[in-house]
Amino acid sequence: MSALPVSLLPDTATVGPDGQLVIGGCDTLELARRFGTPLFVYDEAHLRARCREAVTAFGPGVNYATKAFLCTAMARLAVEEGCNLDVSTGGEYHVARAAGVPADRLVLHGNNKGADELRRALAEGVGRVVVDSFDELDRIEALVAEGLPVPRALLRITPGVEAHTHEFIRTGQDDSKFGFGLASGVAEEAVQRALASPAVDLVGLHAHIGSQVFEARFFELAVEVLAPFVERHGLPELSLGGGLGVAYVEGEHAPTITEWGEAVHHACAAAGITAAVTAEPGRALVAQAAVTLYTVGTVKDLPGIRTYVAVDGGMSDNPRPVLYGSGYEAFLARAVAADRPRVVTVVGKHCESGDVLVRDARVPADLAVGDVLATPVTGAYGHSMGSNYNKVTRPAVVFVADGDARLVVRRETFDDLLALDLG
Repeated sequence: MSALPVSLLPDTATVGPDGQLVIGGCDTLELARRFGTPLFVYDEAHLRARCREAVTAFGPGVNYATKAFLCTAMARLAVEEGCNLDVSTGGEYHVARAAGVPADRLVLHGNNKGADELRRALAEGVGRVVVDSFDELDRIEALVAEGLPVPRALLRITPGVEAHTHEFIRTGQDDSKFGFGLASGVAEEAVQRALASPAVDLVGLHAHIGSQVFEARFFELAVEVLAPFVERHGLPELSLGGGLGVAYVEGEHAPTITEWGEAVHHACAAAGITAAVTAEPGRALVAQAAVTLYTVGTVKDLPGIRTYVAVDGGMSDNPRPVLYGSGYEAFLARAVAADRPRVVTVVGKHCESGDVLVRDARVPADLAVGDVLATPVTGAYGHSMGSNYNKVTRPAVVFVADGDARLVVRRETFDDLLALDLG
């Protein structure tokens, strides 16, 4: 029966005079009319506040993990607030550079960087390359032999810490496609290889244990495991990656970025680590900053079974429920503080039975066709993991602040679907 927890909404969210959701001084019902639905609405003040909090917690070397959400406006915003950018593909690198971000503010990740991706990054003076394999070291050495600059590099170490999160987003366990294993001795071999190579300026180590991690103790455990290795080699930098969880549904709780930073720095100090410690938050910066607005198109009641509420988006703009079984809340943008006694299953418009956005969602009793239904905490891994399944066009993205709505990604058109089709 409870109303939506306000803690799941963006920082500037308020209830308007008619009960409607207002974000950044903008009426979300008006945004839906103006820009159409589905629509990602980002609270710019929220984004800026989380970026500043990350810089305070980890210093100016903190890197925003752009895989969570990237467009040129987001790249510029994060850099304006003091973050560097973590990019994991040539495409992410290209968008960041198109946004005017200097190459030395970028950290290039990825477990299978191609020669062309590395060539451009090295030629433009990328800030750091996080090396993930011996094959990558081979490629870098070949490129430097061609005359490209020697990159500053970190080696990605797999610490053998298995965080309690979905198996698809665990990365720190021994059986992982990422990094050099610590327990197997491969990490030691990689350090020696990099130190001996004239093509690599080894400045540090990197570790990442997974995503959507709710307990700081897993980061502390990673520090404890890594500490002897880190101190033995005395490298000046240590990045502990990202992965801090966020609350998506009522009853979930997660550490703040500040609390996470304090736990990491305390663990590093206790373990005697003297390297400069940084991190790569992504989800924690952007997830809660956005809500997605949909229009209800069909309400289908199956007596004694369930009620399906179909909206004009679905797994193409938020694949997380399908991929990970992720939970979300739902509410009506016209009645953000209303009780939600009715239990429905919110589904998308795709020709797929698994196209479920919110299973057993609680909504107001008077939900009807034409309503604008909203899902909060959709700022991470919705837009960035979106697709054109069933040739559904991707939604628009707006940033809102001080009563102004700025379109930062336009809605795709049917003609866009044909742009690459050569017939």
